[in-house]
Amino acid sequence: MSDIQLPEAYRYALTQQLGDEEGARFLHSYNQPRTFGLRINTLKLELGSPVFHKLEHLFSLRAVPWCPEGFYYEESTRPGRHLYHAAGIYYIQEPSAMSAVQLLDPQPGETILDLAAAPGGKSTQIAARMQGKGVLITNEIHPQRAKILAENIERLGIRNAIVTQATPAELSAKFPLAFDRIMLDAPCSGEGMFRKDPAAIQEWSEASVQFCAARQRDILHDAIAMLKPGGTLAYSTCTFNRQENEENMAYVLQTYPFMELIREHRIWPQQSEGEGHYVALLRRVDEGDEMLASPSGKRSRKASSKQRGANHAAMVQQEFEAWAKDHLRGFEPSGTYLSFGEAIYMLPHSRTMNPDADLLKGLKTPRPGLKLGVAKKGRFEPDHALAAALKPEEAIRRFNLASDSADGSAYLRGETLSVPDSIKGWTLVTADNFPLGWGKASGGQLKNHLPKGLRLQL
Repeated sequence: MSDIQLPEAYRYALTQQLGDEEGARFLHSYNQPRTFGLRINTLKLELGSPVFHKLEHLFSLRAVPWCPEGFYYEESTRPGRHLYHAAGIYYIQEPSAMSAVQLLDPQPGETILDLAAAPGGKSTQIAARMQGKGVLITNEIHPQRAKILAENIERLGIRNAIVTQATPAELSAKFPLAFDRIMLDAPCSGEGMFRKDPAAIQEWSEASVQFCAARQRDILHDAIAMLKPGGTLAYSTCTFNRQENEENMAYVLQTYPFMELIREHRIWPQQSEGEGHYVALLRRVDEGDEMLASPSGKRSRKASSKQRGANHAAMVQQEFEAWAKDHLRGFEPSGTYLSFGEAIYMLPHSRTMNPDADLLKGLKTPRPGLKLGVAKKGRFEPDHALAAALKPEEAIRRFNLASDSADGSAYLRGETLSVPDSIKGWTLVTADNFPLGWGKASGGQLKNHLPKGLRLQL
């Protein structure tokens, strides 16, 4: 075999599932080097542009056949360490995992949920397809993973996402029959992770497969409760057994007669370059069981609650708009202003959902929309998320660095930079015209405002 020691029960189960010949090919794939992939963030970078061709050369990119924005890269090129990664122009993602959003086919202006979203590969792929239009609610139940999800949403400059940290049941009570499309990359037994993370092998057992399959059915119940009539749900796993995949889809069709299976798709590591993935696309064909729509999801809003804090919110909004008049041009945030203390966010809206504070009440929201900044004692300080979401031409003052320059690396380390005396005030720092973050210039010095948590460690 190889250095990867697979459980005998696992080897037997997959051989039974695939047959002797194909099963042997599958098991032999563990001897092969794993593949590495990245996906171009088309919110920031156009395929075929000069910088894209530069990436092709830098990272030896080859096309992933099932995703137009997806590319294999050579491990030795280390794109995660490049300045372009900090600028959010690509997302490092396992190639097989790119197939799920391709099948879901999100569209601009829709209301979409990514139910188990961390670390954010599928959410950022959905957001790119939405082109900044519509509402994307991207959820992760675990606090630390929700934090990572929010950071990736921010790094890729996504304006129309709300990051929540909730259980599926909490969300289904809040959003019955609410979403045009739902992505459910279900927590699974992780059989497709064995080559990438051999430690995952130690957690696998036949009992864990059964446990995961049962948990997935519970999550599917809540996901279906949130799907609009006519809406579609993509269910995916990075595991190979039938219990967590085809058998769960059979369970859905039997339990929810108003659901129909549109397509199933598998990527096997012995047949394609990738670690493997399963995706199924389901559609809700009618209203179904009205009991699925929780009464706690009423869409009415109490006028009194909307009035609370209105004066403060208006003041914070005015602080931002006054700042934006002097520092931005052509930036037109689309949505509803929302303030939390001194902080102000822009909540997105879609054709069928216009989120406000009441809608989000009771939910943990690590990132309730695009964070614009904070108003501090009569002055406004822009947030890093705003910098990442800007197009360079939307900032009145910019300081551009070459992506391979010493100053670029110095900025990512949090160092102060020398700038022309003519640059004063809040300045967008860019690398090859891709935003990196804010600096504040005075007297020929640019004070670094890159958040400390994002700075490179010396």
